[in-house]
Amino acid sequence: MTSSSAHGDNPLRDPKDRRLPRIAGPSGLVIFGVTGDLSRKKLMPAVYDLANRGLLPPGFSLVGFARRDWAHEDFSQVVHDAVKQHARTPFREEVWQQLAEGFRFVPGSFSDDDAFKKLKSTIEELDKARGTGGNFAFYLSVPPKFFPTVVEQLKEHGLSEAPGDSWRRAVIEKPFGHDLTSAQELNNIVHEVFRPSDVFRIDHYLGKETVQNILALRFANTMFEPLWNRSYVDHVQITMAEDIGIGGRAGYYDGIGAARDVIQNHLLQLLALTAMEEPSSFDAKALVTEKLKVLKAVKLPRELGKHTVRGQYAHGWQGGEEALGYLEEEGIDPQSRTDTYAAIKLEIDNRRWAGIPFYLRTGKRLGRRVTEIAIVFQRAPHSPFDTTDTQELGQNALVIRVQPDEGITLRFGSKVPGTSMEIRDVTMDFAYGESFTESSPEAYERLLLDVLLGDSNLFPRHQEVEESWRILDPVEAYWEKHGKPEQYTAGTWGPKSADEMLARDGRSWRRP
Repeated sequence: MTSSSAHGDNPLRDPKDRRLPRIAGPSGLVIFGVTGDLSRKKLMPAVYDLANRGLLPPGFSLVGFARRDWAHEDFSQVVHDAVKQHARTPFREEVWQQLAEGFRFVPGSFSDDDAFKKLKSTIEELDKARGTGGNFAFYLSVPPKFFPTVVEQLKEHGLSEAPGDSWRRAVIEKPFGHDLTSAQELNNIVHEVFRPSDVFRIDHYLGKETVQNILALRFANTMFEPLWNRSYVDHVQITMAEDIGIGGRAGYYDGIGAARDVIQNHLLQLLALTAMEEPSSFDAKALVTEKLKVLKAVKLPRELGKHTVRGQYAHGWQGGEEALGYLEEEGIDPQSRTDTYAAIKLEIDNRRWAGIPFYLRTGKRLGRRVTEIAIVFQRAPHSPFDTTDTQELGQNALVIRVQPDEGITLRFGSKVPGTSMEIRDVTMDFAYGESFTESSPEAYERLLLDVLLGDSNLFPRHQEVEESWRILDPVEAYWEKHGKPEQYTAGTWGPKSADEMLARDGRSWRRP
């Protein structure tokens, strides 16, 4: 017997064969807060889609933990309904049957010792019945205030310690704290129980194909990277717009706001990927090293009043329907100063980007749902054409669309057919759906599989989380002392002061 097969590797598998997908080894997933929206709409369907694609081990097990008086069959029915409604891939009875055999439910509250004893015996039973090998990931799909309780209970009942050669991992959803101090406290609590390399902080944006494609676009091609610097780029805009309000999230959202909810994690991660230097290799350590260099070089503007904007959506019309203002939403204090729109200007103090502004904006109840990164290039240094010939010519731009229609658009000038020399902007489009026969997996599919494989490439490390808070904290402190958010009508593209902020720099926001 060769040493490779002794370790469970397949001796017939050629590592160079790209047709074989990465498949998780024996393992299981425990979801705390399994009755929540995230679990129903994203996590359970992602587990089913992974099984349907043959990427989970045959004995894969799913344990739900929540304050419900359910039997295993009730839980199985809940997963069944969630999968039927939200799964990306077609429903197949035989896949479902095999998966459902590994479903277990543990009722109880997070402070209930008996429930955690039951969880431990359930995991031991699954190890024997399903061959999970002692490998379990604990997914904390719970409000952040419960993180310490759950993590300490896992330690207390010997669940965080993996027996023998097996592993135990913790998966944490954002927000990772609400400022630098709370983030550091949270990291200390979690790292006392799990090693830093076994903690996976989920930023679902990093699971999206287009986000990973930023690195492929830059470093696998020679046509973009030479222009990706201050000599050719005029500015960068990173936008995450939503057309919905807060929905039923008043309890979570009020007091957090758009900047903490989106800029601190999603947008600063997108900025880091857009601006970073080439990593020495595509592994977690090398990627974190380069992303951290960028985040540490981020410089806030001196006058925060001029270069940051916060807004709050007011009553309006959206998509033909009347939309309530934020202060009219159920559960919101009419005096609330929580921002539902935030825009900030940042610079990166390094050789590649010195002097180039990065404009970040996010908001709810905006014109449409879109997330994109626009690299806007400088105008040609000299134009032999008359100004009338080029009056409809804007700036060249490379736009990376993260959602909803994932792809890349290149905007450049072209002559309009006809007898006169008239130049106008045209776009060249690459859409994932048209170029690849395989549809992009849901972000949570990729990320859950990576957790089970122990691959942390697409997960922000605690140092990145802390650096991001270092950037945002002074902005939040300034806003706390100065006035309140500017109102903007639901369905528009945000407050007027956001347009004025760019106009002062001689620029304007892209209309996605």
